[in-house]
Amino acid sequence: MPRQLIESVPNFSEGRDLALIRQITDRIESVDGIKLLDVDPGRGTNRTVVTFVGGPEAVLEATFRAVEKAAELIDMRTHHGEHPRFGATDVCPLVPVAGITMEAVVALAHRLAERIGDELSIPVYCYENAAISVRRRNLAVVREGEYEGLKERLRRPEWKPDFGPAQFNARSGATAVGARDFLVAYNVNLNTTSTRRANAIAFDVRERGRIAREGNALTGEIMRDERGEPAWIPGSLKSVKGIGWFIDEYGIAQVSLNLTNLGVTPIHVAFDEVCRRAEARGVRVTGSQLVGLVPLRAMLDAGRYFLEKQQRSAGIADSEIIKIAVRSLGLDDLYAFKPEEKIIEYAIAGGDERGLIDLPFGAFVEETASESPAPGGGSVAAAVGALGAALGTMVANLSAHKRGWDERWAEFSGWAEQGKRFHNELQRLVDEDTAAFNRVLEAFRLSGGTEAEKTKRAAAILEATKTAIEVPCRIMETALASLAVLRQMAETGLPSAVSDAGVGALCACVAVRGAYLNVKINAADLDDAAYVDEKLAWGRKIEEQAIAGEREILAIVDQRTRNR
Repeated sequence: MPRQLIESVPNFSEGRDLALIRQITDRIESVDGIKLLDVDPGRGTNRTVVTFVGGPEAVLEATFRAVEKAAELIDMRTHHGEHPRFGATDVCPLVPVAGITMEAVVALAHRLAERIGDELSIPVYCYENAAISVRRRNLAVVREGEYEGLKERLRRPEWKPDFGPAQFNARSGATAVGARDFLVAYNVNLNTTSTRRANAIAFDVRERGRIAREGNALTGEIMRDERGEPAWIPGSLKSVKGIGWFIDEYGIAQVSLNLTNLGVTPIHVAFDEVCRRAEARGVRVTGSQLVGLVPLRAMLDAGRYFLEKQQRSAGIADSEIIKIAVRSLGLDDLYAFKPEEKIIEYAIAGGDERGLIDLPFGAFVEETASESPAPGGGSVAAAVGALGAALGTMVANLSAHKRGWDERWAEFSGWAEQGKRFHNELQRLVDEDTAAFNRVLEAFRLSGGTEAEKTKRAAAILEATKTAIEVPCRIMETALASLAVLRQMAETGLPSAVSDAGVGALCACVAVRGAYLNVKINAADLDDAAYVDEKLAWGRKIEEQAIAGEREILAIVDQRTRNR
């Protein structure tokens, strides 16, 4: 994957003809460096949301090819669907994913919009962060009147497109190109077929709310502000857009939400609020649906939220936290929710090469025993340390669920989450240590007889060797930190699991001492005396602390074991 990553999420006004959709996605995949993450067609909305990532130039090219193909295949004159729309490629937001600023993505969005307008003769409006006019920042304002009102709108000077001709393109309509932060399209399923009730709930929760009326909320006279504009009653959720609709495909009404800032309103908060507002209107929520992809953080936050409500420890595997989120949000109400396809980090990593830590334990042992010099002592030290920290996490989780200790669940959940952070980091360092060793080998393989080439080789060896020292240093540091969890569990954890805390302490100390051996052997031939002296002195101090910590924990374990 390129160092700079952006995501493109074009929405096409076709959700029923899968062969047509495939022709569009084939054009996307024809560009080198693009990874297609998700294709989400909807029959009722007659709309398909496509998600793909790649480097900036590759994404621009793939997006343009997709818009070009959609203009060729989709005729807006015959299009009908539940979702608001005004073009064959209705909206096309670009999203920064890694190594790139929003400002840079805005510039890319303008380049894309200009090319669509010039080469395809499609009117283009820029919205969200890419908006050239403040008035056009909100997509709902840009798309007001939809396709049916577009011809008349284009005649008005104030609605001249940002790019492309100010002429009605009957076949393709118009396209909105934007730059935005990660947006989650999220639908909440209701046990009703009433669009009116779904809309009422959407108006209750969306930030914009509803128009204020005197007396009857539906038929009363519209109230106006001091400028004569309709007055609005804000909804209960910030950074949320929403409408209600009926989806014939599933035979239900939904509250359809766009969560535009998960830091302000996360998925689980939106879900609970819709549940509360629905119940107040005599409607029940039966589940929910994520359209497109969702960040891992959002799913983990949701899972932890529901675990906290149950007073259960959150220091468990991410996969288990995600299962809690899926069940609590009812994300498999309409169809199976597949984390490897719907969570963006998992989808991006899906085709990547697996590391040592992904191997079954037996295969890891066999790989260690093979003729290859890596994985070696550093990776094994990290693996042993991870097992030690995991034992501390286990004791914390068992303690959090002990009968009679209900009031202490949060205390032990906090320790379990600390332990989880340590064993996750040590697992990551298993592969990082082997990668660092391989970089040293690559540096030694550099060839060339000129002075410049020899200097380059020496510099590469020095840099790679320092990395091969820094990685086991991090193993030492992390394993030593994990002793705090193990000590606490030895002192206050479940009495029947105190021996597990002791074994964990032994593992942590082995990890520190084993990693220090790696530091010493890698430093042996390094031509930087000051650096070597500093690292060895630091390492001796960490080793001494680990040995002392292990001894103290084993004394606690011995005392509690004799008292049982």
